[in-house]
Amino acid sequence: MSVVQLDEYGPWTVEPSPRRETDLQALQARLYADFADFVGRSDGYAFFNRFDNMLGIANGIDVAEYERFQERVRNRYPITVSIGVGEGKTPVRAVEVASQQLQDAGSAQDPDRREVLSAGDTSGSSGHVTIAHFDIVGVTESFTDTEHAATAGLAIQRSMLALKQRLLSEHDSIAQFVGGDNMIAVCPQLSEDAFGDVVDHVYDQTGIEYQVGIGSGPTAHGAGDRAKEALEHCRETGTRVHEATTIQQQATDD
Repeated sequence: MSVVQLDEYGPWTVEPSPRRETDLQALQARLYADFADFVGRSDGYAFFNRFDNMLGIANGIDVAEYERFQERVRNRYPITVSIGVGEGKTPVRAVEVASQQLQDAGSAQDPDRREVLSAGDTSGSSGHVTIAHFDIVGVTESFTDTEHAATAGLAIQRSMLALKQRLLSEHDSIAQFVGGDNMIAVCPQLSEDAFGDVVDHVYDQTGIEYQVGIGSGPTAHGAGDRAKEALEHCRETGTRVHEATTIQQQATDD
């Protein structure tokens, strides 16, 4: 996992005078789009996280490529970025390592910390990623067509917070809202029963039911494509949890 952090961003937003909020939002959105394009070229995924701190699934992206991304940001924006890359047995551990590398290099608001790039030792990476793609069952009927946008958005956000918390606390997984009623999580290898527990917990807490497709592979996009296939299987059959390997095994058995 990689952590991309804007250098001295807080002070920049108010110096020499406070900047327009819409201008800051537009800058953050453009920068996130550039980061998503960057990791996407190497079959990675980007999570906007807090926008001034973004996360990437970094399998297959080397240090030289991150240096080129830093150069692109320097040339296109009035700010720079520092990047930490960490490896771990779980996504949370990898983010902890990447974050620690940046923290050891200095505060995010230290004017002397510019364009740090710390990749640590990722030479032993197994290149395995598990992606879970969650979406809400019947969201159009339950919310979009029956509730006004603010109420629907709040209910969905509450359910997604419960989902993120459960995945983080119980399974060392990192989930991100990616639009509409969709959440994507990067996870260690978990059983279908573990994902079933997460879906059940969120329903018990919020009354909102999720379905989830799971896929694994050497890169985020490879795993994510299989997760989407599994999610389509859920939609077609009414299954709430399904893993792509199970689909493939069924095809083989047939």
